[in-house]
Amino acid sequence: MKPAAPHSLLLSSLCLALCCLGGARASRRSGNHEWKKLIMVHHWPVTVCKDLLPKMKMYWPDVIHPLNHSHFWKHEWEKHGTCAAQVDALNSQKKYFGGSLDLYQGLALNSMLQKLGIKPSINYYQISDIKDALAGIYGVIPKVQCLPPKQGEEVQTIGQIELCFTKELRLRNCTEPGEPGGAGGAGGPGLQVCEDGPAFYPPPQQTAP
Repeated sequence: MKPAAPHSLLLSSLCLALCCLGGARASRRSGNHEWKKLIMVHHWPVTVCKDLLPKMKMYWPDVIHPLNHSHFWKHEWEKHGTCAAQVDALNSQKKYFGGSLDLYQGLALNSMLQKLGIKPSINYYQISDIKDALAGIYGVIPKVQCLPPKQGEEVQTIGQIELCFTKELRLRNCTEPGEPGGAGGAGGPGLQVCEDGPAFYPPPQQTAP
């Protein structure tokens, strides 16, 4: 059966975020907060040094307010960068954004998905197949998050994939035994951990000429 129209939240742009997750024990202003892992988030949602601007605009856009990138990047630094700055390799704006882009390009998630035959399609994919395939490539368990089906839709829709890192910037499982498996990370509105079963990975929406 043909799936219903994809959620309006899903757009054609792929963007990323690098955020930290863990028990914050003090305010961000004090610099004494603690965290357990970094999360590289690849969104399918519906910087500031000049040498980084072309890559920032391409790979880290504000898909909600595309004409105001600098405000979005300021938010990313203040919310996530100041937390990630506990790591020497990420302890300045240039290092945070540049390092995030390097990690993103090193993972090459889009290319890996395509090599596995997982690409935007009107067909459905099994969530377990996607997780197993990515675990085979990266050697760690990712977190795949979906938008639940709306009225008139048949299955959940893939919203984002998270790959997690240690403070030493080594890949690690996104969920360890005993850790909650809830939404977490940098999920957008309505995102939740995908249920086992089929999921829709929608083709990019066509824009009018």
